[in-house]
Amino acid sequence: MRLASFIPFVLSFTSTLAQDYGYGAGYGREFGEVPDECARLPSHIKLVNQTYILPDPFYFLSGAPVSSKASWTCRAAQLRSLFQKYELGLKPTRPPVLKSSTSKVSSNTTGLTITAGWQSNTIDWTVNITYPSSGKKPYPALIAYGGLSVPAPDGAAIIVFDNSEMGQQDNTSSRGLGLYYDLYGHNASASSMMAWAWAVSRIIDVLEASPDLNINTKKLGITGCSRDGKGVLVAGAFDERIILTIPQESGSGGDACWRTSRDMLVNRGLATQAAVEIVTENVWFSLSFDQFAATNYSIGLLPVDHHELAGLVAPRGLYSTENVGFLWLGDWSNYECMKTANKIFQSLGVGNHQGFSQDGPHDHCMFPSDQVSEITAFYDKFLFDEQADTSVFRTVGNWTYDPRWAPWRVPKLY
Repeated sequence: MRLASFIPFVLSFTSTLAQDYGYGAGYGREFGEVPDECARLPSHIKLVNQTYILPDPFYFLSGAPVSSKASWTCRAAQLRSLFQKYELGLKPTRPPVLKSSTSKVSSNTTGLTITAGWQSNTIDWTVNITYPSSGKKPYPALIAYGGLSVPAPDGAAIIVFDNSEMGQQDNTSSRGLGLYYDLYGHNASASSMMAWAWAVSRIIDVLEASPDLNINTKKLGITGCSRDGKGVLVAGAFDERIILTIPQESGSGGDACWRTSRDMLVNRGLATQAAVEIVTENVWFSLSFDQFAATNYSIGLLPVDHHELAGLVAPRGLYSTENVGFLWLGDWSNYECMKTANKIFQSLGVGNHQGFSQDGPHDHCMFPSDQVSEITAFYDKFLFDEQADTSVFRTVGNWTYDPRWAPWRVPKLY
């Protein structure tokens, strides 16, 4: 495999800083062709406390229904803006300076160093690309936050990204620390998870502009476990070039909905992590989320929830795993929330593009053998374009789906 020792490029930059920091303006390549007006939020949004019903994804803020795949694309842009405004912070578009260089780490691993920013201020970070011993070039690739904790797909490259270097996540004192904040300022609204998502999009930008790296940028997956699992769900929701998203044991703040986790804690007396606690643990969410996590009775004011975050991955692939061995992760809440998210996939005619597998009990972030065939099916379908049965939605837990959380109509979108 021939790799250039240096791959320089500078990408065009037309949006202004105001656009970068405006909700819905300056959408980058990661969102495809989306009119700016779809994502532009009204100046005033009336927040209604809705504690026991998950928000209906099939209605715009105006009250207009989602009636087609085209209007869902527009609604998805609006949902992304709402998540940025109220939970995750802003994800800026591609900066004017973006270039890369490579170094040889080992016989099958290349270090890819990315430089991003402005002429007067740039940051650098390195991801390691480990190539498979077999397969066809250009290779599909799986981006792994911090390292790989799921089985590696045969014939695909593994790209390891040190997300904690980009946005620190030690505790609440990590707010504004990391490479992202060196570039955008320590008071930038982006949570650590949105900082990671921004960096992933820049990695993909570089891969698209660097054919000598032999990575098929149409076949990119992303995975991470626990706190990093929360992060990859955000990355998958905020970059449509990621064809397969695999959050592993992401729990509350990931697969679990805020409202259903709150129900477990408050109404069932189960020691599950809810929004009111998670904001005191770390900086995964923006400061704008604090108003909704102030008490166990304010989360109902949040105009979005995580069934919609997962639904933003549709119609691409989403395979989530959870572990009943950790009540803290929100066992029933994960199942209820992801089952509700599947309604979005169903509306687009791709219900089997989302899989959910809740196993255990076993060690945290250990991948059990009975899930290997499931994840392999998702690899085959989304990374290799092979026929595979991805119709998996199961739990070993003693609970069932409660439809009262989502009493809304599910349209068939064409």
